[in-house]
Amino acid sequence: MKVLKFGGTSVGSPDRIKKLLDIIQPQDRQIVVLSAVSGTTNSLLEIAQAYLAGEKQKATDLTKALKDKYETFIKELFSTEEGLENGKELIDYHFNLISSFANEHFTTIEEKVILAQGELISTTLYHIYLTEIGVRSRLLPALDFMKIDEDNEPVIDYITEHLQPLIDEDPSETFFITQGYICRNSFGEVDNLRRGGSDYTASLIGAAIRAEEVQIWTDIDGMHNNDPRVVKGTKPIAQLSFDEAAELAYFGAKILHPQSVFPAQKYKVPVRLLNTMEPEAGGTLITNESERGRIKSIAAKDGITAIKIQSSRMLLAYGFLRRVFEVFERYKTPIDMITTSEVAVSVTIDETRNLDDIIKELNSFGSVEVDSNQTIVCVVGDFGADKHGYASRVFEALKHIPIRMISYGGSSYNISLLLDDKHKVEALRSLHSRLFE
Repeated sequence: MKVLKFGGTSVGSPDRIKKLLDIIQPQDRQIVVLSAVSGTTNSLLEIAQAYLAGEKQKATDLTKALKDKYETFIKELFSTEEGLENGKELIDYHFNLISSFANEHFTTIEEKVILAQGELISTTLYHIYLTEIGVRSRLLPALDFMKIDEDNEPVIDYITEHLQPLIDEDPSETFFITQGYICRNSFGEVDNLRRGGSDYTASLIGAAIRAEEVQIWTDIDGMHNNDPRVVKGTKPIAQLSFDEAAELAYFGAKILHPQSVFPAQKYKVPVRLLNTMEPEAGGTLITNESERGRIKSIAAKDGITAIKIQSSRMLLAYGFLRRVFEVFERYKTPIDMITTSEVAVSVTIDETRNLDDIIKELNSFGSVEVDSNQTIVCVVGDFGADKHGYASRVFEALKHIPIRMISYGGSSYNISLLLDDKHKVEALRSLHSRLFE
């Protein structure tokens, strides 16, 4: 069985919803995971924030505006009176629910209920549409099997235990539809998966049922070997390992959340990134295998701040780094890159909310320098200890650009370099020319 996930743009219009059957083969056993219609989640978040702020009239106006869009949407989606009536009944139900929160004490619990409505609407609309055109499908409510624990981590065994019986109930059923993003928490309340959203759902389902393959359909034809927005002539990467894909996702490849495919990786379920607009394109296949002897891609992460702590007390002192890192831990601030010398350590962060407090504490260790507006450029490929020549090609390409930090050897598949934001585009283009052309 395969798991196919379609994002918001893939269901962003009635025409695109109808064209999903150009990709989905109803006779094949598969679970189709749908996101909310593009723009819906942002609108629902705006409504929820208005409720939280006590601005009930604003929430009412926003709710009406979104409902009006859906009423136009269903008129274009359904061609029969019965289909339109069922669609209207669905829209009325969900928007009446959203409107009912004007009469209640509104908390973050109710906010999550509102945010879940987008996926509940899109999946049911698609199910009604398939029924209208005579295609058999079954709707599987994600809230019946998708669960996270008290640490907001998904419970794979629970998902398997509650999902597999639903799939096996009727062997003649082949086409299942479910919601991405939404779940229940350890208290049984409606919640969401946060990291990676619907991609995460697809990966979790693939892991839970040991799927043959997880397909993530977006509006991009796989991961590219550089940023196509600023570099000409980029190409999709045919094959990546999970670790390589995670590196690229973390360092700027927006097509995938870096943590969303961890469940598939753990259970060795291949993930394929495909383009809804060009279904014939090969896309990118992600597996546990890595193609050796190649540089795969270049990515960049903006908005980085570099912090350098210099102290003579660091010389030959044990426990110094631990105390430095404990400062970042206390403020729940992840570190991206680390470089050290005998008397200094430099780190980078992308979360600066508590920067002033962090700097204040770090000053007790020695002198502190801060550089903002930095970019991490990450080159991903086969950089194992037995390889030679690849690193020199990277540095040769950037010999005319000032580099603030270099991280090499932390893994076998990347070199990360920190440079000023203003050099980012030139660095990406120069690397592309040297490594791929």
